[in-house]
Amino acid sequence: MDNRPIGVFDSGLGGLTAVKQIMEKFPDESVVYFGDTGRVPYGTRSPETILRYTRDDINFIRGFDVKMIIIACGTASSVSLPTVKYENEGIPITGVVDATVYKAVRKTKNKKIGIIGTTGTIKSHSYDDGIAAYDSAIKIYKRDCPLFVPLVENGHFDTPVARLVIEEYLEDIKAAGVDTLILGCTHYPLLKKAIGEYMGAHVTLIDPCAEVVEYLKKKLGRDMLHGADRDAEQYRYFVSDDPAGFAERGGIFLEREINGQVEKIDIEKY
Repeated sequence: MDNRPIGVFDSGLGGLTAVKQIMEKFPDESVVYFGDTGRVPYGTRSPETILRYTRDDINFIRGFDVKMIIIACGTASSVSLPTVKYENEGIPITGVVDATVYKAVRKTKNKKIGIIGTTGTIKSHSYDDGIAAYDSAIKIYKRDCPLFVPLVENGHFDTPVARLVIEEYLEDIKAAGVDTLILGCTHYPLLKKAIGEYMGAHVTLIDPCAEVVEYLKKKLGRDMLHGADRDAEQYRYFVSDDPAGFAERGGIFLEREINGQVEKIDIEKY
């Protein structure tokens, strides 16, 4: 047994979709979550800035003696994962790209896959390269959706505004006839209902958080890392700005109250 916590971080609230699934599937595990709410979004930053932010986040999370780290951010996973894995060889670090690509390639029937993500994720070509490595015959249709993160961060999950933006961004991908769509940012599953209604029931939506938690299931089972004892600090939340706002909106993501468990930290110190 290893009762050390699992570390999870994201640019903001989106990574809580991964935490929610960890809570449901691994109720005995402890989680330390960091949301970089003071520097969100990552998707519009340069690769150098994204790497610097990712290093800061990992340095902070590692201070809790976590047993593994989940980069629950599509942008950070796409841009920074190989570098930070090399720099932190002593601890397992996983992102959301590999597991998501694996699922999408196996789901598509017509070999047409759509990819949506932040501008940083789309420019990195991480999903394209991963899909091509499995099957070069698959056709890829992609679009960056920079307004999706602010929509989610402000609670627009299934509103008229969200649906208008979804139609604007996804019109060409829908017209291309994809049967599988990768939601290449951990914020996007919060828009899943509205995206699914627009794309149609025949299109499979691939949720990166669901896939990375499936990876976690295999990792915990293989290495016997399951926690056993729960305590008052089973779930700890840290942000770089606005803890009250995070607690309020984060409770919607988690479908449970966060209350006074959120602490603000100066991430620039790490």
